[in-house]
Amino acid sequence: MTGSEDSPSFRLAYVPGVTPTKWVRIWNERLPEVPLTLVAVPAAEACETLRRGDADAGFVRLPVDRQDLSAIPLYTETTVVVIPKDHVVAAVDEVSPEDLADEIVLHPLDDVLGWETLPGQPAIERPATTADAIELVAAGVGVLVVPQSLARLHHRKDLTYRPLSDAPESRVALSWPQDETTDLVEHFIGIVRGRTVNSSRGRPLPQAGQTKERTKAQAKTQGKAQPKQKRPGTGGGAQRKPAAGKSGGKAPRGGAAGSKGAQRGKPRRKS
Repeated sequence: MTGSEDSPSFRLAYVPGVTPTKWVRIWNERLPEVPLTLVAVPAAEACETLRRGDADAGFVRLPVDRQDLSAIPLYTETTVVVIPKDHVVAAVDEVSPEDLADEIVLHPLDDVLGWETLPGQPAIERPATTADAIELVAAGVGVLVVPQSLARLHHRKDLTYRPLSDAPESRVALSWPQDETTDLVEHFIGIVRGRTVNSSRGRPLPQAGQTKERTKAQAKTQGKAQPKQKRPGTGGGAQRKPAAGKSGGKAPRGGAAGSKGAQRGKPRRKS
């Protein structure tokens, strides 16, 4: 948690290609009293940003050093090749590295795929950034292999992309310093993992006195909702069971049988 306890805040770093909009919206709904600030960082600087304390947590690309950073892998991206729309490769649904053997494959300095052997032919110079490489692809200088999210981020009307098989993939994770797993970090982890607002780690932080007042209100409501019931036969005389033989009461079985038997008996002789 950053800032003072009276005015907490949360800083979330994210690398190019990651769209944290959904998680930020849920955060603002659940913890409107804690402002969330987004910090855009290059992929190569994301882990150092967390170590310096410039962000409480961040969406990064794996791998990360697990000695001082915790990480929860979230998803693996599809790798694509970015090409001009009129390129011959645009006619197929999927591309293999062999299909790029005669192409100049650009390898920017901020590459996130970690190629061991890049397919195709190398360019004379490596572009400084992915954005620079996109401009070269549009100029017809070569093609570019990136995670699909980066192809979408740098979308141009004159370019398209196709999935590339048998290529390295990029994995996105939520990461934070191990020694700084604060309550707010736990709340954001719960949001990313899909915990509900009523879960033990995912519910909003109550304001001072809110829990105590809610508990008293619930106890008062429960006391009114269940009035005390009187036992049958107690209370006023109107609730008493009528005595046997009285009007409105049931005649005992034995009495009924005796009366009936006296009527059927043999008449006594007069003396």
